[in-house]
Amino acid sequence: MHMTLKQNGTAMVEFALVLPFLLLLTFMTTEYSRALYQYNVLTKSVRDAVRYLSTQTPGDTTKYATAKNLVVYGNPAGTGSPLVLGLTTAKVDTPVWQTTGSAPVINTVTIQIGFGPAASATRYKFVPLFASVFGVNFASVEFAPITATMRGSL
Repeated sequence: MHMTLKQNGTAMVEFALVLPFLLLLTFMTTEYSRALYQYNVLTKSVRDAVRYLSTQTPGDTTKYATAKNLVVYGNPAGTGSPLVLGLTTAKVDTPVWQTTGSAPVINTVTIQIGFGPAASATRYKFVPLFASVFGVNFASVEFAPITATMRGSL
């Protein structure tokens, strides 16, 4: 009987010692999941924009703003809030049309986030909920360039 009274407090002490590690794992898992979610949202929006451009006349620069709005806002008008925090149309590179082949000629259009001449300036940087937890820095995660290419109309 005397021994069980002394052991009642040990579970609480052990829990207090393990709690910071459990919280760290929870926050890391949450932030990693958010980063994956944001990457997937960006990938889908880039695909939607290149799909839109592939139906347009090759090299039609008047449609570039609409494509950039599709990437950032998810709609052609560019209304509402960005799909992910910190994304702007300035981080979306100018679409590139290319023609290859001779018979038949194939037009392709490419749109991308965070590539081109100023790649370090335009890369999308993940915006975490918590900049740092127990010394682990989440605010320095940059996504690699996200790109999509699709065959365009002739």
